[in-house]
Amino acid sequence: MIRYTLSCADGHRFESWFQSADAFDKLHAAGMVACAVCGGTQVQKTLMAPSVATDKPAAPAERDAPKLSTPASPAEQALAELKRKIEAHSDYVGPRFAQEARDMHAGLTPERAIHGEARLDEAKKLIEEGIPVAPLPFAPGRKTN
Repeated sequence: MIRYTLSCADGHRFESWFQSADAFDKLHAAGMVACAVCGGTQVQKTLMAPSVATDKPAAPAERDAPKLSTPASPAEQALAELKRKIEAHSDYVGPRFAQEARDMHAGLTPERAIHGEARLDEAKKLIEEGIPVAPLPFAPGRKTN
């Protein structure tokens, strides 16, 4: 996986993950990479610093230095609020998402709001079966207990 920092023709900056550099190039050439803020497809990669893992722990001065953060854009704030609401008002079912959705659709379990994870082929099957699903614009937070 590779993460790119991107910008659109309107100047919106955002990040997105791709399976590989080739995958980005193919999706971009097909017009399938769109701005996360305005939906524009005139998107380009911007300068970014690579994240490099090292075996050596950070020096105390680096480790204890205050972390500088840039203010979140309106789009990032909206996504964070959406994520907070979804996680607060639905049950996380993890990788059992497809089966849980099927069971609710068939009336085997009570209907409730759920979110979780499904492979692309599982999501396509759910849609083909007439089960309403939608991808989330963020990775769900995993619950550990």
